[in-house]
Amino acid sequence: MVSKTEETQLNRLENQVDNGGGGAWEYLCLVRKLKVRRSEKVLKYGLSILNDPKKRSALGPEEWTLYEQVAIAAMDCQCLNVAKDCIKALLKKFPESKRVGRLEGMLLEAKGSWAEAEKAYSSLLEDNPLDQVIHKRKVAMAKAQGNISGAIESLNKYLEIFMADHDAWRELAEIYVSLQMYKQAAFCYEELILSQPTAPLYHLAYADVLYTLGGLENLQTSKKYYASTIDLTGGKNTRALLGVCLCTSAIGQVSKGKNKEDKESPELQSLAAKALEKEYRQKADDKLGLLTSALRSLKI
Repeated sequence: MVSKTEETQLNRLENQVDNGGGGAWEYLCLVRKLKVRRSEKVLKYGLSILNDPKKRSALGPEEWTLYEQVAIAAMDCQCLNVAKDCIKALLKKFPESKRVGRLEGMLLEAKGSWAEAEKAYSSLLEDNPLDQVIHKRKVAMAKAQGNISGAIESLNKYLEIFMADHDAWRELAEIYVSLQMYKQAAFCYEELILSQPTAPLYHLAYADVLYTLGGLENLQTSKKYYASTIDLTGGKNTRALLGVCLCTSAIGQVSKGKNKEDKESPELQSLAAKALEKEYRQKADDKLGLLTSALRSLKI
């Protein structure tokens, strides 16, 4: 994730280059370092260097890194002839490179030649079954074709090998949620919480999924994870505060006529409701009436 300081630095450097103040190479290096996609700018300033023999030769070995960066940016911008020329230059320098082979597969993807791209990636995986980038390209390719079941299958296979990839677990969870496969999504978020127990985002997402599943046990667990989200964010997560209130109301409805053990203590929801009212009063006073009405309808 890019910090505010890094984003400010990047924007300042971009404005400098846009206004003719120089620093194109430094800008391209920073874009690469921060792993952000500013494809139009990368294509424009990258080509300005590559098309100038003097500037290009001054880069030394970094010239080939720039060719790769510009090739990817060109594919993003659908300038496929430019991408093809960059890949051709890289192939001439590195004829047996698997890294350049990945670029060739990506170019086939950009052209919509899915079968050929699949064949190219499968061939690369035969040589190196642990190539994470290729596995992820296969997932992206399945999603681009609308083949969600294929994306799920590829992600599950990938996670059998790379179980510690948080981004892959999160992507799989989000796909399951989009398909209303909430039990499978809950499993993914459990894995994320186990590996990153202090990340409030995963606690919140897990609580949302359990609340959606419903049932007394799921609602009680959901409430606990909304509470842990509040704790991890210093009480500043509005969604989690509202989640506690919603869970309390739902638990009250589900546990009507049941044992007293199933009923919830009113303390937590009372604190959550007060915190919500305080936050709305400070940040959205004109919406306070709506909140009060909503909380009243939940009998909180």
